Amino acid sequence: MGVAHLSPAKPTLGEAVCLWLKIGCIGFGGPSGQIAILQAEVVDKRGWINEVEFLRALQFCMLLPGPEAQQLAIYLGWRLHGIRGGIAAGVLFLLPAVLLLWVLSLLYVTGRDWPLMHSFFDGLKPAVVAIVASALFRIARRTITSWPLALIAMISFGLFLSHIPYPVVVLGFGLIGGLLLKKTSTPEESSEKSPPRSGSQMRSCLSSLSMALSILAIWLVPMLALFFWLGFMAMPFQVGLFFGKVAVLSFGGAYAALSYVSLHASGDWGWLSSGEMMDGLGLAETTPGPLLIALQFVAFLGCYKAPGILSPLLSATLGSLSAIWSLFLPSFLWIFSLAPHLDGIARNPRMAGGLAAIGAVVTSVMTCLALWFSEALFLPSGRPSALPLLLALIAFFLLHSKKVSIVPLILLGGIANVLIRVMVPTL
Repeated sequence: MGVAHLSPAKPTLGEAVCLWLKIGCIGFGGPSGQIAILQAEVVDKRGWINEVEFLRALQFCMLLPGPEAQQLAIYLGWRLHGIRGGIAAGVLFLLPAVLLLWVLSLLYVTGRDWPLMHSFFDGLKPAVVAIVASALFRIARRTITSWPLALIAMISFGLFLSHIPYPVVVLGFGLIGGLLLKKTSTPEESSEKSPPRSGSQMRSCLSSLSMALSILAIWLVPMLALFFWLGFMAMPFQVGLFFGKVAVLSFGGAYAALSYVSLHASGDWGWLSSGEMMDGLGLAETTPGPLLIALQFVAFLGCYKAPGILSPLLSATLGSLSAIWSLFLPSFLWIFSLAPHLDGIARNPRMAGGLAAIGAVVTSVMTCLALWFSEALFLPSGRPSALPLLLALIAFFLLHSKKVSIVPLILLGGIANVLIRVMVPTL
């Protein structure tokens, strides 16, 4: 007599909350590392979600703007315990990183007169350039898979150099890709079950629209409070508006969003310098949570420098909260409103073509970011600087050979530069 295969018991909400907090504390290594941790903990170790459903959810999250690892965590929480489970997973995935980066940002702005700390942050920059360059090569291999996509990448690179706005380029080529680029269905996609009947589909769409409008209203409440308290031109309010736009247009992951923010916050608006932007990216790489958390540092520093009627620390803290609110709330919107339609979205060939084109655009904006960082670091004041270039080459070699992971690499860069400055002060 055979033994029936039993599905694993559904966890309690308390058990799930403990796991989401654990993952929030150990989620180092960027999106790839965080996705691997989620699979190991939720699928392999506990069996709360089967592997087929996990992979389908991952493919779905890759289609969305914003941090795919956090969105995957929200989906898993939603799948296990509905809306409250998704909220718990998404918030706890972020919370440790938000608190830690706020402390590091405070140390950064109060420790600039400490020579050793200044040297440490200078040592982060070559490692950051190496990380961006390594990520660019990896993403380019995955996204530039045909001559049309290579052409899109080259044209979009020229448009960025001509200062055409990033959203215009992304949306324009996304539309072109959706119309012109075709994706061949896989056998698995072709054998999918038929779509639900029109009545059920209509109710599902209305429910999704209601959820989207509810989350939009929730986003507006603190934004309106900031507006009536501080005014339209106050930095915390401007940060919330700007990062809300970043959140809904950040197709291609964190590096695309970081590139877009760098072009404006560091380039056009003067919220912070290119060196400070690299410092923020380096700090974010040393914390758990999504890499997009680096933009919390941008908000903190920009609001600290322009506090208006507030104290610098209060302004910076409000700016950090405003940035986090606008950057990560849309992730809940995408999951809660679109997850019921997961199958249809993942199979849509026009969406696949549009996202392929957007992937090519992402390589172009990342190339701009890498060149901009490199110029600021290797050619300060127009003169070559040998030490940062040497450190960046060593960091790139270590990263590319997989001898050192990202967090130790960042810390080693800072420590190495401190030791060099102590032993050879004339450099």
